[in-house]
Amino acid sequence: MATDFDLLVVGDINADLILSGEDPTPVFGEVEKVIDVGVLTVGGSSAIAACGAARLGLRTACIGVLGDDALGTFLRAALHERGVDVSAVCADTSRHTGVTVVLARRGTSDRAMLSALGTAATLTVHQIDRAMVSRSRHLHCGAFFLQPSLQPGLARLFADARSQGLTCSLDTNWDPTGRWDGGLKDVLRHCNLFFPNEAEARAISGCDDVNEAAAKLASVGTTVAVKLGAGGALVRKADRTLYAAAPATNVVDTTGAGDTFDAGYLFGFLNGWETERCLALGIACGSLSTRGAGGVDGQPDLEEAQRLATRIEVRAA
Repeated sequence: MATDFDLLVVGDINADLILSGEDPTPVFGEVEKVIDVGVLTVGGSSAIAACGAARLGLRTACIGVLGDDALGTFLRAALHERGVDVSAVCADTSRHTGVTVVLARRGTSDRAMLSALGTAATLTVHQIDRAMVSRSRHLHCGAFFLQPSLQPGLARLFADARSQGLTCSLDTNWDPTGRWDGGLKDVLRHCNLFFPNEAEARAISGCDDVNEAAAKLASVGTTVAVKLGAGGALVRKADRTLYAAAPATNVVDTTGAGDTFDAGYLFGFLNGWETERCLALGIACGSLSTRGAGGVDGQPDLEEAQRLATRIEVRAA
């Protein structure tokens, strides 16, 4: 059946205010500290992944909730300008649009984040346009643990999508409650792909070794791609594990690099590529995204991502 979208992303959309410098740590006591860079940009794991996918050429739509305020207007326009369909994004006049202040140490992956989740945490499955789902090839959800209103119905949404012939994927982000549950195991049973980072994979699985963690998470039948930051990434599929190191890059800001990895991997997956090639493109996309402040300004197009991906060696782990 013909579809209108390659990828439908559901989840968090918020603004990111990136404050970057050699030492962006604030000093209380009404002390004013001057840093190098301040950038307002698209934030949220789901929204960043959607922008990365659209940049690569996937027909991409996004569903989330925005407030009826200046940040909401900014985000709708920014997503649209990046090629993401926002026709099914919901409006909430009773809450402010979510915003995250990211304090980033220049040239490193060290960050601190302060989030006012606002509308980003309020999406429910009842707000997701089922007609939009049926018009799509693949359904992806980001920031599972930051969306308590979405958690209860997500397994059923994924199951329904799978029954219609869609494939599904999930990224969790960190769990601020420390429980690492929220019905995640039920959702994973309906996932083709799962995209945790190393710390998340260990916490969810209860395994200290990242390879054991990936194997345990993959035992439900999903392919698990674990993001290792500057160390690259590994993929566990059935009883096979693949690993690739990340190339050296001039890092400006690592915000959203994992979400852009998701976008690259999904591009390969949706084009029927072998796992090795999906992994290489995911790493290339995530690495190149660190060139700019925030999660979207450094995202690569397909040509430059493929150029870097050809230099990434994937091996059995």
